Amino acid sequence: MSIENSPQQVKRPGVFGRLRSWFFTGLLVTAPILLTVYITWWAIQLIDGQVAGILPGFDQLRFANVPGVGLVIGVLLITVIGAIAAGFLGRWIIKLGESILNRMPVVRTIYGASKQILETVISTQSDAFREVVLVEYPRRDLWVIGFVTGGTKGEVARRVDIDMVNVFVPTTPNPTSGFLLFCPRNDVIFMEMSVEDAVKLVVSGGIVTPPDEKAPKKVASKTAPSKKAPAKKAPAKKAAAKKAPAKKAPAKRAPSRKAPSKKAPASKGA
Repeated sequence: MSIENSPQQVKRPGVFGRLRSWFFTGLLVTAPILLTVYITWWAIQLIDGQVAGILPGFDQLRFANVPGVGLVIGVLLITVIGAIAAGFLGRWIIKLGESILNRMPVVRTIYGASKQILETVISTQSDAFREVVLVEYPRRDLWVIGFVTGGTKGEVARRVDIDMVNVFVPTTPNPTSGFLLFCPRNDVIFMEMSVEDAVKLVVSGGIVTPPDEKAPKKVASKTAPSKKAPAKKAPAKKAAAKKAPAKKAPAKRAPSRKAPSKKAPASKGA
């Protein structure tokens, strides 16, 4: 039986098997690079096209065809607008523009909602999308990844007299859509993973699992007491060595019993 099984253990993949493994290996190496390059190139071309449509005479410039020029110009324009808006004149212009937009029926709703969302997300004091939690949804014993967007306030907090948090539960593989849940703070589990790792977990559908950084530390703490076990046995050996001389003490007292035998000749002389 051992002679028949030995060819199966030494058997190597054929030419097609090697080609297939090489193909999948090359696909795993090149696919992320190609996707990154494609998405970056698409974003640069989109921004360049938008800048070219906004700025008059942009197409006539010599460096207009260089990729990325529109992106650089757009960043510079946004920075200049921010510097102007920080001054007195800029704030007056912004207030005038907002007053005009707030008088338009449909535009004021879009502008007000988008402005409030951006101010909440970009604000440095905001806790939106900075904490990852586990929530039991849509029923018990089923858990989903969610992002805390802030504490529950307003009429919802007044109607439900419980300490709650707003949790956004994204969908897979598109994390921009999802559900808004008002969850009691005691019913959610706050995770230690970063928001980026949680987004990767959601987008990949659970294929990309972030490593648990605290798992190796727990294993090391369990194995530490085993190293100290041999050190406790050393005092036991020393105690046994100290008890050994105590057993030899009766042997030294034996000559005292033979002392009366030396007085026998003295009694005969008398």
